[in-house]
This record gives sequence, structure tokens and C-alpha cells, in this order.
Amino acid sequence: MDLNEYQQLAHATSAFEHNDAQRDNVLMATLGLCGESGEVADLLKKHYFHGHPLDRTQLINELGDVAWYLAELCTAFNILLSEVVGGNITKLRARYGTAFSAEASINRKD
Repeated sequence: MDLNEYQQLAHATSAFEHNDAQRDNVLMATLGLCGESGEVADLLKKHYFHGHPLDRTQLINELGDVAWYLAELCTAFNILLSEVVGGNITKLRARYGTAFSAEASINRKD
């Protein structure tokens, strides 16, 4: 699925209508993104430090929730999700070229 198509479909399930509720959309998306990211972190903490088996399906579901809130935050500011991920790759390539290295990380200029 195309990221921009995902963003549109995700927004269709938002509790907020397309009106002047941007502040509420931003707050809801920001808090949701933090909360869902915490759920991903907790799942991985339990796997790596508490000996729980990793539930791949649950991880996929939680990462999907992270993606939903990220898409909503982008939509609130009229930013395409593809612009975010494309910009991230551009930034990473400027730092590390085509592959990460500890040396490039230590000597990065930004």
C-alpha cells in the first residue's frame, strides 16, 4: 500500500471531523503516538529482559497503531507521510551514505 493512500484511509477512521479541531487532532495524535510507542517499548522490554516470547502479531498491531497516530499528526499539519519518510532517508544518507558505520556516527556533522 502506498503511504499517502494509507494516510488518507487512516484519517477516515479519525474521531475528529475535518473542521477547526486541529488543536485537538494534534494533541490526540501526539499523546496517542507516545502511548503506542510505549506499548511497543513495553512489549520489547518484556521480550528482552523478562524472558517473554515475542508475539510478532502483537508487535505488528502495536506498530500499526504507531503508524496510525503518525499519519494523523502528519494530516493535522498537511504533511504527506511520504514526505516524512523520504526526508528521513535523505537525512540518513547525508549522515551515513548507503550504510551505517560507527565511524560515520561519531564524526557526523549535524
